[in-house]
Amino acid sequence: MHPHPVDEDPRLSLWRRVREYAVPPAMIEAATARRRSGDWAGACAAARVDVDLRLRDLTRTHGRDLTARIRADLRHMAPDLLRWHMPRSAPDGLLRPGLTVPLARYDPDGPYGPRPVTLVVRTPPAWAAGGQRMSLALWDGDRLRDGSRDHPRPRPGRRFRFDLHRHLWDARRAHELRHRSGADGPADGDGAPSGLLPPGHHHAVDRWADEARVLLRDEGRTEGGVVVRIDARRRLVLTLPGDGRGPRAVPAELAGKDGTFGAQPLLPDAATHVLPDLALLRAGAIDPGRLHPLVATALAPGHPAAPRTPPAPDATRPHVVICRGIPHRVALVDGVLVPLDHTPDEIRREELLAELTGTPLPCLRFVDRAHRGPDCLTGVRERLDHGDVDGALAVVEHLLGADARLRDGPLRDALDTAASRQLAHGLYRAGLRGPADHWVLPAPARPRDRRSRPRHATNL
Repeated sequence: MHPHPVDEDPRLSLWRRVREYAVPPAMIEAATARRRSGDWAGACAAARVDVDLRLRDLTRTHGRDLTARIRADLRHMAPDLLRWHMPRSAPDGLLRPGLTVPLARYDPDGPYGPRPVTLVVRTPPAWAAGGQRMSLALWDGDRLRDGSRDHPRPRPGRRFRFDLHRHLWDARRAHELRHRSGADGPADGDGAPSGLLPPGHHHAVDRWADEARVLLRDEGRTEGGVVVRIDARRRLVLTLPGDGRGPRAVPAELAGKDGTFGAQPLLPDAATHVLPDLALLRAGAIDPGRLHPLVATALAPGHPAAPRTPPAPDATRPHVVICRGIPHRVALVDGVLVPLDHTPDEIRREELLAELTGTPLPCLRFVDRAHRGPDCLTGVRERLDHGDVDGALAVVEHLLGADARLRDGPLRDALDTAASRQLAHGLYRAGLRGPADHWVLPAPARPRDRRSRPRHATNL
């Protein structure tokens, strides 16, 4: 039996797990309902996006016109779609930490002030990434207008620019995703620069020229060079001549001899690589119904737009355990997982025997394993890593009951670790730099050559 192509491709395997756990259907439904009702702040809360901007203060400093433009963009922003497309890092597919991604830039024409104002979304540093929360803020060219809490990269970066790809977060322009992703173009990367890209690459080469024109147009030009990031070490320079000829790509070390390499704009990452959802669809690794509704409508029109939430299994259905050669039942009773075919006296006797280093009954071993390391532990950890605490607790409660007391083991360790990570994020949001042993300075040592009082009391 041959393995599935996705299992052999770590990038597609990563994105398939991300699409399963990172943005759960319950979040999409709640955020969409609130956005459609006009509650943009409620939509952000449903998508675990903190709002670090005050439109009232912006009106006093930049005027009502700019505030109205930002408010209109916020009302049409789909924060769940933004989370869906945010940059992520291997091997867990978590949000890339410490980013400031521009969403929209408002030029200083008119009474908007001397510098442009940029709507940005930020991800916390790695030590405070528990819960996988993001935050909205405004960058005015000098600082974040929220009293920036020591963000590692407060300036909007060049590599991730959603202001040039508004279809990744703006519900009004989500339909552009099909064209901007190249869904109607070749699937095998025709036109790739010969010898400049590794075999089996995931670069959207057929879209580079058009996306480079968008980038140059934003720079106020119609021709010139654009830097394309291939990986951590290699760069290409894509040149668009103004005489109507096709683009030309050369390695950066050859194009940068004249010292102009650093001054050329960088092609955003969203335009460099093939859209992960498009790659998953082409590989047959995901069903269109499991995509975000706005993404499914753009990439697979005619398919069901709503994500299909798998039906919850029946919590009252007992588990069957072979105990002493006889099928026994283990099920939830009054919110606790208990064996049904053993009397309370027999259960207490077997538990006492187990404490005396005896071998407990298979039914009791099943209950103990469910508390310490259940079969669903991997899914629980994935949900906790991506911040879906409610989904993880729902899985645990379905298995063990709402009133169960967890025993020591991997399951309890996973829940404790998630709680500690959320505490660290709370410290970061409060303006602290980390756990106490990282920011509390030790008291200065008292010198040993001097005493605060004489050794012997003297009579005055």
